[in-house]
Amino acid sequence: MKTYVLAAAALTLIACNAPPAAQQAEAQTPLAPSAQGAANRTPDVIYVPTPQETVDAMLKLAEVKSGDVVYDLGSGDGRIPITAAKSYGVKSVGIDIDPERIAEANQNAKAAGVTDRVTFRQADLFASDISEASVVTLYLLSSLNDKLRPKLMKELKPGTRVVSHAFPMTGWEPEQTVQTGGGVIYLWRIPKP
Repeated sequence: MKTYVLAAAALTLIACNAPPAAQQAEAQTPLAPSAQGAANRTPDVIYVPTPQETVDAMLKLAEVKSGDVVYDLGSGDGRIPITAAKSYGVKSVGIDIDPERIAEANQNAKAAGVTDRVTFRQADLFASDISEASVVTLYLLSSLNDKLRPKLMKELKPGTRVVSHAFPMTGWEPEQTVQTGGGVIYLWRIPKP
């Protein structure tokens, strides 16, 4: 037991006495230009990619069509916006707070040849303007969906479709619930005021 305590203490001393240049380099790493409006905090959920089968089912359930604008809140590697652009030819926007996910999503969009129709923003989805969306996709926790609901109601036009993978919203009965091989998905439409 003493050996482990001494080893832990030694590691702590080494970490605390790291060269100042290394500490400064880490502290001064600049944010990407697209991140300047984003909260400098950790994501609210861990990144778990949506299975492609579920992505396809979500977009089908949302009845994505020409002229739609798809927003994916918590867009991860970008597969939902990329699929919407590639399969339906629509404009898509992905919002994620994690700069690594944004970089990965941009690389994936480039590889898919859809950078003319897809934009990724490093930003806090709760602080982002989503009023342009006619379809919103989510793969968040129910608690985050519930927190997001007033924003959806305030910013989105009546008739805007909202599709969530795996997690419902408390007190808002979905219009449809569909079971896919990748899990359950829910569809709501923003009601008229």
